[in-house]
Amino acid sequence: MQSLPPQTVIDGVSLNADLNNGPYFIDGCDTLPKLFLQRCRELGERTAHREKEYGIWLSYSWNDFLEHVRLIGHGLASLGLQRGDVVSILSEDNKEWIYFDIAAQCMGGVMSGVYTTDSASQLAYLVDNSQSKFLVVENDEQLDKFLSARDEMPGLAKVIVLDREGLHDFHDDGVMFLEELYDLGRIHLKNNPDLFEDEIARSKPDDLAILIYTSGTTGKPKGVMVSNHNIMYTTSVAAVTLPAFSSDEQVCFLPLCHILERLISVFGPLAAKSTVNFAESTETVFDNLQEVSPHIFTAVPRVWEKIYSRISIMIGDATPFGRWAFNRAVTTGRKRAEYLFKGKSVPFPTAMQYWLWDHLVLKNLRRMIGMDRLRRGTTGAAPISPDLIRWYKSIGVDLYEGYGMSESAGLISLNTIEHNKVGSVGQVVPGGALRITDGGEIQYKAANVFQGYWRDNEKTAETFTPDGWLRTGDVGEIDGDGYLRITGRLKDIIITAGGKNITPAEIENKLKFSPYISDAVIIGDGRKYLTCLIMIDQENVEKYAQDRRIPFGDFASLCAAQDVQDLIAGIIDEVNKEFARVEQIKSFRLIDVLLTAEDEELTATMKLKRSFVEKKHKALIDNMYS
Repeated sequence: MQSLPPQTVIDGVSLNADLNNGPYFIDGCDTLPKLFLQRCRELGERTAHREKEYGIWLSYSWNDFLEHVRLIGHGLASLGLQRGDVVSILSEDNKEWIYFDIAAQCMGGVMSGVYTTDSASQLAYLVDNSQSKFLVVENDEQLDKFLSARDEMPGLAKVIVLDREGLHDFHDDGVMFLEELYDLGRIHLKNNPDLFEDEIARSKPDDLAILIYTSGTTGKPKGVMVSNHNIMYTTSVAAVTLPAFSSDEQVCFLPLCHILERLISVFGPLAAKSTVNFAESTETVFDNLQEVSPHIFTAVPRVWEKIYSRISIMIGDATPFGRWAFNRAVTTGRKRAEYLFKGKSVPFPTAMQYWLWDHLVLKNLRRMIGMDRLRRGTTGAAPISPDLIRWYKSIGVDLYEGYGMSESAGLISLNTIEHNKVGSVGQVVPGGALRITDGGEIQYKAANVFQGYWRDNEKTAETFTPDGWLRTGDVGEIDGDGYLRITGRLKDIIITAGGKNITPAEIENKLKFSPYISDAVIIGDGRKYLTCLIMIDQENVEKYAQDRRIPFGDFASLCAAQDVQDLIAGIIDEVNKEFARVEQIKSFRLIDVLLTAEDEELTATMKLKRSFVEKKHKALIDNMYS
């Protein structure tokens, strides 16, 4: 267990906490609403957010932040919001998402996010289960989901629409628009001038702040109850271990429903006073990354893999000299990286060669991908290939892997600039403790462990050990230096017909390091040998086929092409060499349907759901064993 001094100051931010007992203070504030109000008063006209409108980045100050949050808070109060009431939001990332999030908490409410890829029936379940009093929807598309399932959400008092486009002639007594809420807020504020600040002053560390619903892969989604106490602890230790500074720019693009993006783009910036830039969409994030050129950037492995794939395509299209120069630069960068990863000094000849190639090649590359100012990148939410972290280091991008879950308010362990071991998810956070059971399960105890599952005491009890430790459901090991390595999920462990226990994550990550493989699912539970279902990277494999004049008409025919099958078979053969015979893949099939976040096979962070994949593609699996 690590510890911090009683008071730590990072870039002028005071973190004053007894990490074993709490409460947890950031600049003297013990709840997020109090910290929000203090920051807005302190920073005034400094930029808090940027958002694109008609192709132009517009800036919004901390004063703007406070004004809009206050009006939304008063508007909700005028509609009947009481302390403890839940507000659900169904929208892509934007500044209004955060305005409602903070406003609800400031007025003593609880915020619950809904993924925009959820169906109408899923929306109805989440709204009804959370007993939401209000639902915020982004636009007409999301409003349609409510309208088609409104009878299943009888507890809603009002639906609030953010974007009126396409709805100018729409009228429904149960629906209002954001401008109307602002108008109500102005009237309510005039009649109750001190209410907003009074409600913030009433906030306490033990107050329930947000609900984060699980993905529901093993049953109905469960609402993870995260308190102010949990949030302030996680935010405090994140500020110390991987600090952000007031001058930092960052990009928000992962779903704010997810605890990782909430930590990075809501909690963290309030502590660090940094500026959040909202990507236009997940499709434009790479362009927005180039435009913003952030100082810190957090993404899930699929995004880091995609950037790597794009660079691979770009280098493939370069001149022979360009490819030669790039390969020399990366080779030199890899030599330098290996010394640094081992904690050794870089020999002078290698350092000078890297300096030369960095100036000739790598700096331009980082500028092209929007990482020329990047101080650090972080990755989480799913395992990442260690080879990918090494590759990024070779081009001059420092990438650190961490580990957390909704039930731990987003953070359990992480690698830091001072303590980084590739292949691990770092050391436990200050004030936290880890242990590994005889069965290999990782168990955790700290002040950011959640309050329990909303309205589900049975599942809550199952998630804790009799002595109060959180059961993560993940399998791993801790080395002699305290670094945690995750080998898989308990429920994903494959026991072959021969009785061999295999955790598939390491094999899958090796496959995903290839620019031609987007994701992979190892199969073999109760079988004589391992097989694999593979989702190819459409962009890279199409380029591969076009360069070699391999005929295809659509994605299915691309997957069926013998040359593509041979390409993937070759990658699997290379990966097999790194594993024991019992862990080698004997056969594979390609998933020949393009998947999007709307498909049940994919999580919101674009990772294949093993259980859904095995069920939906049972015929392909059976064919590999026939």
